[in-house]
Amino acid sequence: MNRTMKQYRRVMTIAGSDPSGGAGLQADIKTISACGCFATSAVVAVVDENTVGVTGVHPVPAPFVEGQIHSILSDIGTDAVKIGMLHSSELIHTVRRALDRYPDIRDIVLDPVMVATSGDPLLHADAVATLRDVLIPRARVITPNIPEAELLLGHAIRSMSDLPDAACELSRLGASVLLKAGHLNDAEVADIFYNAETGTSTMLCSPRISTRNTHGTGCTLSSAFASFLAKGHTLDDAARLAKNYISDAIAAGAAYNIGQGHGPVHHFHAFWE
Repeated sequence: MNRTMKQYRRVMTIAGSDPSGGAGLQADIKTISACGCFATSAVVAVVDENTVGVTGVHPVPAPFVEGQIHSILSDIGTDAVKIGMLHSSELIHTVRRALDRYPDIRDIVLDPVMVATSGDPLLHADAVATLRDVLIPRARVITPNIPEAELLLGHAIRSMSDLPDAACELSRLGASVLLKAGHLNDAEVADIFYNAETGTSTMLCSPRISTRNTHGTGCTLSSAFASFLAKGHTLDDAARLAKNYISDAIAAGAAYNIGQGHGPVHHFHAFWE
């Protein structure tokens, strides 16, 4: 009997692990699943981490990362890709080379993780330049926070009024930009999405929630964005839906106590309490 088989909407994440489950691959897979897609992954580093901090990072050799990407894309394929922290210039070049073997994959969301919550840089200067010049032009969307945007731009972002111009300036690197405003101390979190394909800006607002459970918010937002693109939404709609998802996940997660430090958001807030 012949029948048409269903197809999952697929999202591949390229990122490091977080054994505490709040960020990295684990947060990506939870988010992708909660947003209605099938998650695959390529592991770039194994991290010793909990809600208090990072104890150690064990990088996966770049050729092995490339092999993982090829194994997934040559067999399962994907509708979108989310890329998290890449720790070296070699790895950035490797990921770009691996993705270039599949030029039809356009919906790539890059979370340019470069600055720790403490403010310490996570990449050497050469790796930041490689990310800017090699990988961002391959992405469709980047999702920097303010410290990361400042590092890419080379100048400070001091207030909400600076965000639209900063997002537009960042887009000249080759991608649309969802610039996250969480580091500004305003009562409302007003992120800016600049759609480089239409030249339009959208403000995405949500109330600021008092919570320490913000571990993995950047991973979660970028994975949600990739998921909604995989489901066929436009850039503007995917940005809005991703913003709504992370805002609801933060609000729901604020009610929970997990770990002794910064806990996770509630990825499955729509399904269970």
